[in-house]
Amino acid sequence: MKSRILVVDDEESIREFLEIMLKKEGYEVTTAEDGARAKDILTKKSFDMIVSDLQMPNMTGIELLKHVKESYPDTVFMLITAFGTTETAVDAMKMGAYDYVTKPFKIDEVRMNIANALRSQNLEVEVRTLKKELVKEYSFQNMVGNSAPMHAIFDLIKRVSQTPTNILVTGESGTGKEVIAKAIHYNGPLKDKPFVTINCGAIPENLMESEMFGHKKGSFTGAIADKQGLFEVANGGTLFLDEVGELPPSIQVKLLRAIQERIIRRVGATDDMKVEVRIIAATNRNLDDMVAKGTFRQDLFYRLNVINIKSPALRDRSEDIPSLANHFLRKYNEKLGKNINAISTEAMDILKKYNYPGNVRELENMMERTVALEAGSTVLPESLPPMVNTTSGRKMASSHEIEIGDDGLDLDKVIGQIEKEVLIKAIHAAGGTKKKAAKLLKISFRSMRYRIEKYNLGVVGDDELDED
Repeated sequence: MKSRILVVDDEESIREFLEIMLKKEGYEVTTAEDGARAKDILTKKSFDMIVSDLQMPNMTGIELLKHVKESYPDTVFMLITAFGTTETAVDAMKMGAYDYVTKPFKIDEVRMNIANALRSQNLEVEVRTLKKELVKEYSFQNMVGNSAPMHAIFDLIKRVSQTPTNILVTGESGTGKEVIAKAIHYNGPLKDKPFVTINCGAIPENLMESEMFGHKKGSFTGAIADKQGLFEVANGGTLFLDEVGELPPSIQVKLLRAIQERIIRRVGATDDMKVEVRIIAATNRNLDDMVAKGTFRQDLFYRLNVINIKSPALRDRSEDIPSLANHFLRKYNEKLGKNINAISTEAMDILKKYNYPGNVRELENMMERTVALEAGSTVLPESLPPMVNTTSGRKMASSHEIEIGDDGLDLDKVIGQIEKEVLIKAIHAAGGTKKKAAKLLKISFRSMRYRIEKYNLGVVGDDELDED
């Protein structure tokens, strides 16, 4: 769509000149002979930008600027005048004017300033729209779950979101720890401030300090320019430390200083920098055990764990599976352009009986796959991943609940079912990486690959079983 510009000037020649020039640039242009007329036009039509003279009868450009900023804050405003002074320019900029040019003006200068102003306005509107969407996405109304564990989480989020207290979110992989962190941020007073994520397990140790705190040009090989750290980027907002249990000891001590003293120092710098950030950390590891073993600093643990939120496993809130499955069905229907109306009763029964070692993330991946492959209007059992339809994928009774009847039982089959479930859990815990899963189970990679082929585990949710 063409950007709409309102030109306001009491000189007809200026109005006509700007109208011709701006129309040639592709803008939709309306003109007004003074501020009063412009004010009247604004009640009938919206504009992206106003270009106004300063000295006009009935209403000055400054008076029009005040009115526009009060009534139409998204409209960008630029002043053009032959009577400008530095003081007037500064006052206009303080009141919200984007720019200020004096007559006689250069055509290219005005053309460039208008283009820049509209580009800036579009970016601001886009940012505000994205922020509104984020607030909506992470509002309580949009969080799925009606189980007792989730009601407890909602209640805790409501209370802690209004405080600046540091929070530690714990729970298995795939339980939605980052969703909880974002809900805390976007439902509190910092919702218009940055939310910045650091994946502590994904950044190499030799780059972690630079990523967190930034660096000065020339401080190490490859530092070709000054760089902001993520603490600086998050200043005034929330810093989310995902997988905080993966932090190496050398970084733990620097992080502790940043949290305690609210200051950071870029790599290669000699001066400190003040930062104010709210810390939310998350981990699927047992930090108490790590503290006991000496692999995680106790003082850092206490700083992070002021308030602990335990993100429940999906198997502990199985009553939420139908609402979650339907939520993801709607989401991927829209995303993939499909028209699947429902999940059949048989398919839903299978989904409810599955154990979900990968938790909500696995259910979401499963529904995305199902929606992508489903050709009909209803999700049927055969549309679900093969592993969900096997008995080893269902919730299994504990060993003391296994009954041996008069006819006995097939021990190899029972052990096979248990082994398959353990393999699936290990693969999800390893993020779909076979080598890492083998290490978790203390078996060789060759043995892991044999078992995956034995139990036909080529598909686990939507995870890729890479060897890398």
